[in-house]
Amino acid sequence: MSKFFTYEERLELQKFLKESLSFKEISRRLSKNPTTISREVRKYSSEVATGYPGFPYNSCKNRFTCRKKDVCGKSCTRKSTIYCKLCFSCNMNCSDFIEEICTARFRVPYVCNGCETLGKCSLLKNIYDAEHAHIKAHETISESRSGLCVSENEIARLNAIISPLVQNGQSVHQVYATHEDELMCSEKTIYNYIDACLFDVRNIDLPRKVKFRERYKKPEFKVDKGCRIGRNYEDFNVFLDKSPDTSVVQMDSVIGSKGGKCLLTIHFVDTSFMLAFLRDANTSQSVIDIFNSLEVTIGKETFKRLFPVVLTDNGSEFSNPKAVEYGAEKYGGLRTRIFYCDAGRPYQKGAIEVNHELIRRVLPKGSSFNHLTQEDISLMMNHINSYKRKKLNNRTPYETFSFYHGEEVLHKLGCTPVAASDIMLKPALLKK
Repeated sequence: MSKFFTYEERLELQKFLKESLSFKEISRRLSKNPTTISREVRKYSSEVATGYPGFPYNSCKNRFTCRKKDVCGKSCTRKSTIYCKLCFSCNMNCSDFIEEICTARFRVPYVCNGCETLGKCSLLKNIYDAEHAHIKAHETISESRSGLCVSENEIARLNAIISPLVQNGQSVHQVYATHEDELMCSEKTIYNYIDACLFDVRNIDLPRKVKFRERYKKPEFKVDKGCRIGRNYEDFNVFLDKSPDTSVVQMDSVIGSKGGKCLLTIHFVDTSFMLAFLRDANTSQSVIDIFNSLEVTIGKETFKRLFPVVLTDNGSEFSNPKAVEYGAEKYGGLRTRIFYCDAGRPYQKGAIEVNHELIRRVLPKGSSFNHLTQEDISLMMNHINSYKRKKLNNRTPYETFSFYHGEEVLHKLGCTPVAASDIMLKPALLKK
């Protein structure tokens, strides 16, 4: 008996609520537990402030007998109404407002869908709408998969306490036992943060831990919710609405064999041009080091022009956005903006996902990158960036990027074109 509702089941539930069926009868028809039905209705119903034809929303106890006029004074937006009770602003502006709450909203079935007086009620209502409930449920699931609820300031506070002591040779247990009241988290949580490279210290700084073999597969450590405040996909769309001409850069990782080397890919959406960098481990510090190196290579002004905004996913390697946004010199000002896709929605950065298909032609999924060098990766990307695209009017990403940003930038990045007749997108490219 599944606890999760499909959209069709929510439509059925909405219909049954309108028919005023009991939760027990609804559970029988949907083959679900009555408690599951009750929890679904209470969790995903919506408060709706509506009236009925000819009478707007009004929750004042005196709404039937009130004869007040000109409550808003000269600022009234509905001067044609006879009485203020017929104006939607009545409750907000009237000094004699006394709210009336319908107690039926707090009893089974907790919603007003099947209420006989729904068509003549102007009070605040609880309505179960299948579409809104389905969207709200998926948002809840997405947020639950987006990582730990801890802010960047909290990470910085813990780092200031733990890292200096560990670097002095103290164990995590010693630090935790001494500063338990200050840390306000478990000892296991501290180890998880160290595993995720969120502190200045690493596992190599823990003399005993590096001797232990891994006993179980570690769960993926995702970007914490604190990092995503002001950087989620909705904020990204708001940013683009304010700056519609901004060029978007997408960023992702390509994983080889488990625990081995991996790639950081940076995709310029407008030109379909992609950079790839080989990393020894999939850590946040490796991403930060690459961006710092890029700024040194192409210069600060060119860096800001090429990377105005970066969209990425919720991988643990992108869990330190401020270090990428500001660089080593945090007082040097903002150099780029980082935003995250919603959890479980890679299509929001579909351009880079599609371009990864070309990388997988050369480096099939599951193959090891440990024998490769950055020169091999640069060779592969030169072939990929010289591959003509229909969306670019049969031009190559290299030509398009050169047109917008100049050959000099490409030379600094170590990129060179490959003749069309010499392009190879097969594993044999890196076996010569």
